[in-house]
Amino acid sequence: MSRKACWLLAVALVGGLASSAAHAQETMQWVGGFPAIAMAPMATRTQICTGSSTTTLLLTGDAEISADNSAAAQLTGPGGDTLITEYSLAFDGDGHGATGGPATGYTAYDSFLDPAVEITHAPGDDDVNVTLYVRAQTPTGDVANAGDYTAAATLTVTWIGP
Repeated sequence: MSRKACWLLAVALVGGLASSAAHAQETMQWVGGFPAIAMAPMATRTQICTGSSTTTLLLTGDAEISADNSAAAQLTGPGGDTLITEYSLAFDGDGHGATGGPATGYTAYDSFLDPAVEITHAPGDDDVNVTLYVRAQTPTGDVANAGDYTAAATLTVTWIGP
């Protein structure tokens, strides 16, 4: 059986911060980006591949992260074959004493972070490690083409308060 390699090639990071005199001390910025996620090749039709990548978000207030749930976020390979693609997000803090929020469970690419997940800022803790997890598998009863499968997920962080 031929193997399929799964790659999440890019995670686009978007951030926006309203500009006004009242927001002069507010910070919300991704530090670099998520490194590409490479998952082990699938050896069987029932194998589930997983991978993850972490980056840091600097912020001095509460924010929320949402995702672009377009078809670009689904792992797609040769001949247009697709894999069941799910994402999850976790933080190094829980929002109680350390900046962060609740981890999300795995969710299908087309409903991931809908609604957005809130990050609660803890005073004095102005950064949070954000880990994106991806999980892929062949649809039940399907035989996908061998080859590389790629996706591009876009996460957007939005300022919601001090």
